[in-house]
Amino acid sequence: MFSEFKKFILRGNVVDLAVGVVIGSAFNGVVQALVRDMITPIIAAIGGSARFDNAHFSLHHSQFLYGDFLNVLISFLVIAAVVFFLVVQPINKLTELAMRNKGTEEPTTKKCPFCLSVIPKQATRCPDCTSRLEDKKD
Repeated sequence: MFSEFKKFILRGNVVDLAVGVVIGSAFNGVVQALVRDMITPIIAAIGGSARFDNAHFSLHHSQFLYGDFLNVLISFLVIAAVVFFLVVQPINKLTELAMRNKGTEEPTTKKCPFCLSVIPKQATRCPDCTSRLEDKKD
């Protein structure tokens, strides 16, 4: 049982996923710090507040921390933009280039002009309706 677990853990996909999670977690920390320490203080300075993450409003003795919510929202948007522009778009471009370079294959089938069933291209008689086929290219 231990050998199966070892084989599972050492598979390429599992290791790649683990590395991706660790890098993503570290990147999340960097983006959180960027938003908390650089972006939202600018917003707070424009709004005339000293601390943006503590910004709130009260309604019926309930406190709503919209500043903290906006910090998290801005962090999400920054991470989403980075993933889109640095991961998704390059992969889409590579996929598009790979598909463009793929040659189209010669069709190996054709339709019977009488019953419209799909038959081999070299067939001289349709196996479904038994009609004789002319030697023309479809």
